[in-house]
Amino acid sequence: MRDFRKIVAWEKADDLVALVYEVTKAFPREELYGLTSQLRRAVVSVAANIAEGSGKQYLKEFKQFLYTARASLSEVEYYIHLSHRLGYLDDEKVARLGEARQDAAKVLQGFINTVEEQIRQGRIYN
Repeated sequence: MRDFRKIVAWEKADDLVALVYEVTKAFPREELYGLTSQLRRAVVSVAANIAEGSGKQYLKEFKQFLYTARASLSEVEYYIHLSHRLGYLDDEKVARLGEARQDAAKVLQGFINTVEEQIRQGRIYN
């Protein structure tokens, strides 16, 4: 079992969560249970899946959680796009979020590649 707090991909995802929460405070109240909630849930899912997967016994299980985290990052990307399109996010906030999301995605993909390589080399346990 890995300590998820020491996984750089989790740290990047956690930073993205904090940023999303910061910028969505200014979303319209009528979006509290709509887009605000959806965006927040998706971004939390990224960090949460990395954390949950780190507790799995087998690397193949962990890898599946990392793939789920990666998929949630795609969902976050869409919600950022939609928030901008609806006028809830200005260009500067979209750029900040996009940069943080892309940074998280790159690190996560690198981590996925590392775990896949460990599996190819015959390592079984996380």
